[in-house]
Amino acid sequence: MKEVTAKLRHKRIAPRKARLVVDLIRGLPVKEAEAQLSVSPKRASIFILRLLRSAAANAKNRELDEEKLYIKEIKVDNGPMLKRWIPRARGSASSIQKKTSHITVVLGESDKITQPKYVFIKKEKEKKEEKTEKKGKKTEKKEEDLSIQAEKKDSKRAEKELETKGPEKSGGIKRFFRRKSI
Repeated sequence: MKEVTAKLRHKRIAPRKARLVVDLIRGLPVKEAEAQLSVSPKRASIFILRLLRSAAANAKNRELDEEKLYIKEIKVDNGPMLKRWIPRARGSASSIQKKTSHITVVLGESDKITQPKYVFIKKEKEKKEEKTEKKGKKTEKKEEDLSIQAEKKDSKRAEKELETKGPEKSGGIKRFFRRKSI
């Protein structure tokens, strides 16, 4: 079985935080892992997604089938720690540890991959000629839309005026907001 490895070293994020994201995708097919990472709110998911795409590109260069790829192994190790200081009361100082991570992804090829639950769909780029045609149409549509929006605003204003000029509603609200009681 063929394997492909990609590494991300000295990334300025705590390993503990990166491991939370790594645990979500361990053992998943590459396509499903990409979908999971793209919707994850964690900051580490951005770096891990880039690393996963890099590993997939490595596999493509080695002529492995992209549909059969899965995450065989993914791990987060401690990197070197940057040590800083912050002043404290009575002239003392407290240490700050700025931790770094080494993230390693190993992709393998398997025949037993099932259909992924979630798939990340990439939008195809449009050609320049199509874009210029669409821009001309959009400007015409914008002018029409602006005139329609102006008419809607005028009709809304007229409706509000009719509502305010209509018969008076119950005086409960007026009574509630009076400053002096009767």
